[in-house]
Amino acid sequence: MSIAMRTLLIHQAFVSPNEPGGTRHYELARHCVDQGHAFTIVASDQSYLTGQRTTNGRAKLVIEEDIAGVRVLRAYTYPSLHRSFVWRVVAFLSFMVTSVVAGLRAGPVDLVIGTTPPIFQALSAWLVAVLRRRPFLLEIRDLWPEFAIGMGVLTNPVLIVGARLLESFLYAQATHLLVNSPAYRDYLIKKGIRVDKITLIANGVDPSMFNSEDQGLHIRSTLHVDDKFVITYAGAIGLANDIPTILNAAEILKDNSQIHFLLVGDGKERAKLEDSVRARNLTNVTFTGSRPKSDMAGILAASDACLATLQDIPMFRTTYPNKVFDYMAAARPTILGIDGVIRDVIEAANGGIFVQPGSARALADAVAQLAAQPDTAQEMGRSARAYVVEHFNRADQSRAFTDLIRRIATRS
Repeated sequence: MSIAMRTLLIHQAFVSPNEPGGTRHYELARHCVDQGHAFTIVASDQSYLTGQRTTNGRAKLVIEEDIAGVRVLRAYTYPSLHRSFVWRVVAFLSFMVTSVVAGLRAGPVDLVIGTTPPIFQALSAWLVAVLRRRPFLLEIRDLWPEFAIGMGVLTNPVLIVGARLLESFLYAQATHLLVNSPAYRDYLIKKGIRVDKITLIANGVDPSMFNSEDQGLHIRSTLHVDDKFVITYAGAIGLANDIPTILNAAEILKDNSQIHFLLVGDGKERAKLEDSVRARNLTNVTFTGSRPKSDMAGILAASDACLATLQDIPMFRTTYPNKVFDYMAAARPTILGIDGVIRDVIEAANGGIFVQPGSARALADAVAQLAAQPDTAQEMGRSARAYVVEHFNRADQSRAFTDLIRRIATRS
């Protein structure tokens, strides 16, 4: 019988099924608990997407809760995530401090996991691992600071040098590195990291969360899109996500009464984009606001096709967006405005249409094509689901994750 492991993850943006956002870490933690291991997550007491407190309005240094056997310690975070870049950093720094306190209060642990971005929480996890004399597993979900530099968010040369030094420091200090995209592994190898220090467990999905036969009729009726060809974008609404291109495509198609766009999510760009929709009188666009992950199966069931877009910068070609795997599991075709490794997945699955990132005309043409050929859209969706079940199934990934943490935690 295997020895039970006690794992501590520090993750400011952790999401439970009752919150909006990706639930990868909850699903991995649940598998560990199901296998008889203990799993504690130090998370923010505020939603990363909405900025709202997740602790019924209470603000304490640490609040403990249990989510289906997963122990969650909610650490106080200064409420300034969506004010400005500077205030966003203040929120990150506040969690960096309180998460260390929570991590030291978490009880016995065998392994500490940090995850990035944001980078500050990874520094917290490293410090907790050092103070507790435990192995440190660093998970890399985005290539920080390269994404921030590519987007023009980080421009100060001194800050760029400092950020890259911090990145290199954490890579060197980590006992092991976990990545969720094959391109991230290639990036680390080019930086001189040993191949045997890196493990790839890709982003993926639990297919059982989605009923591919459901048509989402109740949601379609609630949103007044019963007779429409519904195109859904589900996810963050921020600078990186290139939502203006979606709105420009909607404007091109505004005279086609058959097509309707749903934008499901939240973020600091949402208010400005809603103002743009009103100013342009785009009656074919609906912002639904953020929805908990538990609602996403129904929302995707009510969709005929789905959208994934990012700004056209080279570093975004390395990413595996969570939303695309959800779309595939829901048996919906993806119109993909992202080049790179995720394009390889969609094309291998025959699960959608790639369009040039940033091109509203190409996106509009792809939407019109699928709307005119619903049988083709449905066939793409079925092919996408079959592919993701075989190649990106969360059950397989969870077993690999549990094996990895056992191997690192028991390393002498």
